Amino acid sequence: MTVPDLQRYKEDTKKIVAVTAYDALFARIVEQAGIETILVGDSLGMVVQGKPTTLSVTMSAMLYHTRLVARAVRQSLVIGDMPFMSYQISKEEALRNAGRLLQAGAHAVKLEGGAVVADRVEAMTNIGIPVIGHLGMTPQAVHQYGGYKVRGKDQHQAEQLIADAKILEQAGARAIVLEAIPARLAKIITEQLTIPTIGIGAGPHCDGQVLVLYDLLGLFEDFVPKFVKPYARLRADALHALQRYKKEVEHGIFPGSSESYT
Repeated sequence: MTVPDLQRYKEDTKKIVAVTAYDALFARIVEQAGIETILVGDSLGMVVQGKPTTLSVTMSAMLYHTRLVARAVRQSLVIGDMPFMSYQISKEEALRNAGRLLQAGAHAVKLEGGAVVADRVEAMTNIGIPVIGHLGMTPQAVHQYGGYKVRGKDQHQAEQLIADAKILEQAGARAIVLEAIPARLAKIITEQLTIPTIGIGAGPHCDGQVLVLYDLLGLFEDFVPKFVKPYARLRADALHALQRYKKEVEHGIFPGSSESYT
């Protein structure tokens, strides 16, 4: 899977399937499942680091986790998230940090925002760094929105999102993630763009979908958005396994003869 394949998928009306991953073990499992696009998301701040938002995720953390994922996969497209304040300060800082993510093994970078980051997107594109945009409910702006809320429900917000999507496309973005926006609005944006859209809480009309792996597997239950569909209940399975282990150790059942050396 390569960056140009994203465009080919849209042209062939083939859905892009993406999930997040943050380490080598899960990255291998994702790739073995046939999922060809992996986002090393700054969502790791919440699901891995236990923070209430993504805002404290550092560039060092993103580089570390991107290396883990990139080292593990052989064919999947790896997209590295640009964390808060890694691209907002200046165009030069944005270019440097985007380049570091590619050096860590990412094939493309993702950043949040519309017109305000268009110059960053254009500058990255001009030096050969593929960029994925991110519009709608952008987690790095959580305090500005007053929480994790659906965006684009009123006319002004909807028109602004459509305009921002077109600006990102003109600046050179190769795809745009649409998060937590009305399905009808996502359909309009998808139809008006020539580049693919990847939805997360944006309905069925996007050119692809992405979910946080820990949500998909039922591992993270602190905050479960409406758009998440758990395809497993691994947290419950893990809890049960650990309780059995504890009980067997306490009662002298484990380790038994089959787990002991002679």
